[in-house]
Amino acid sequence: MGLLELFLIAVGLSMDAFAVSICKGLCMKKCTWRKSVIVGLYFGVFQAGMPTIGYFLGVQFKNMITSIDHWIAFVLLALIGANMIKEALTDDGEEEACSVDGDELAVKEMLGLAVATSIDALAVGVTFAFLQVDIVPAVSFIGVTTFVISMAGVKIGNVFGAKYKTKAELAGGIILILMGLKILLEHLGILG
Repeated sequence: MGLLELFLIAVGLSMDAFAVSICKGLCMKKCTWRKSVIVGLYFGVFQAGMPTIGYFLGVQFKNMITSIDHWIAFVLLALIGANMIKEALTDDGEEEACSVDGDELAVKEMLGLAVATSIDALAVGVTFAFLQVDIVPAVSFIGVTTFVISMAGVKIGNVFGAKYKTKAELAGGIILILMGLKILLEHLGILG
């Protein structure tokens, strides 16, 4: 997997965290760099940790399913992408990431948000095992990308509001589906 593909996956995965970061920025009366860094760290660390866990789970089963690994990678990325697109296009009136008790960065709430936005990365980690991706640089890249994008999301949310939340989720979903399709087509010999 090349640097461009890894970058696109990192950006695609970070779009949920970006959308929630925008909401966190909306909730902040005063947005400081410290608050942006804290949000970025929560999302970046979990976005790097989940694919690591997924990778080690995938390695356990890799030998049993190498003949269909490309299909698994495609299906997982397509499902994650489709879910992100569905979330972007449906307005279910869900509560934004604002805290009820006034603590914008309450540990319990931030941990919940970080886990929720990084579950998709667990499945991507499984696909990394099947594709024999060098996991340490890959998850480091994903974590740093998510950290930077989440920090930007807090600032954007604080300044511009929720205008970009839906577009971010939609773009992330499309990117992940296209990456899954690319993996499948390469493995089938259709793309070189």
